[in-house]
Amino acid sequence: MSLDHAATKPHERLAQALSADLSAVNDMIAARMASENAPRIPEVTAHLIGAGGKRLRPMLTLAAANLCGYAGPYHVHLATTVEFIHTATLLHDDVVDESDKRRGKPTANLLWDNSSSVLVGDYLFARSFQLMTETGNMDVLRILSNAAATIAEGEVLQLTAARNIATTEDTYLKVVRGKTAALFSAATEVGGVIADAPVDQVKALFDYGDALGIAFQIVDDLLDWQGGAGIGKNVGDDFREGKLTMPVIRAIAAGDTNERVFWTRTLEKRVQEDGDLAQAQDILARHGTLDSTKETAIAWAARAKSALDPIPDHEIKGMLVDLADYVVERLV
Repeated sequence: MSLDHAATKPHERLAQALSADLSAVNDMIAARMASENAPRIPEVTAHLIGAGGKRLRPMLTLAAANLCGYAGPYHVHLATTVEFIHTATLLHDDVVDESDKRRGKPTANLLWDNSSSVLVGDYLFARSFQLMTETGNMDVLRILSNAAATIAEGEVLQLTAARNIATTEDTYLKVVRGKTAALFSAATEVGGVIADAPVDQVKALFDYGDALGIAFQIVDDLLDWQGGAGIGKNVGDDFREGKLTMPVIRAIAAGDTNERVFWTRTLEKRVQEDGDLAQAQDILARHGTLDSTKETAIAWAARAKSALDPIPDHEIKGMLVDLADYVVERLV
């Protein structure tokens, strides 16, 4: 559904409410991803940024700043920073995962090469640091630089946890907090910080972003097993890549010796045969781990909503509450 149509989804309503700020973010993205000396940089960046993403993370920054009454210009810088950090991590992720599809389109590393994806990602990280320093706010710089480090740490942890059926749910949540929730929580927190909001409201925004990011990633991992409109990848990609996500971790913990042998062969040794994906789905269904994981995602979404309690009532607050519900409604 286009945003000029009657918006019914929370992120669409949020985009309409923030349309002027989002337009300014898009202009800044175009200006700051330019490079006179290396035209491949805007080519690669435009391919990914223009591939239909919802701008969810920068919208969270704009929403938080709006919610806290910010009237200055720097929320646009911070929203652009968040989008550049996110895009850089996607470029790097696709190289690490050897992916060939992102948002339903060929990945940059497939269209160009791994070297271009890695180096353009590095460029966007550098650009993001330039942008955040322009705010002159050391707290903002601390929050976003810490988030960038945490994201990288989460990706390395996921790399070491992949293809290891001894991976625990605690490790999985550390990965999720690193690779996904860290940027969600930073995006919302800096919106409050730049607005000089009270400490309890900044903490509320951080907690909202953290819980929303965890719910979002758990749902994404479930959709990889169940499928869904617009997920932009094939069902079972995580299984083929040997990734240990919550439904699998729970199934391994509940399984018998034969099932453990199956998981060892397919995930640790990456020896996969025709019918293995269907067998894996049957095992998950038998142990009910898809349903239990969905309940966990719903619980995290509820935690996100309750985190906003210290924030005064506001139209944007209502949209953020609805957004938390929508994240898990994608599973219906």
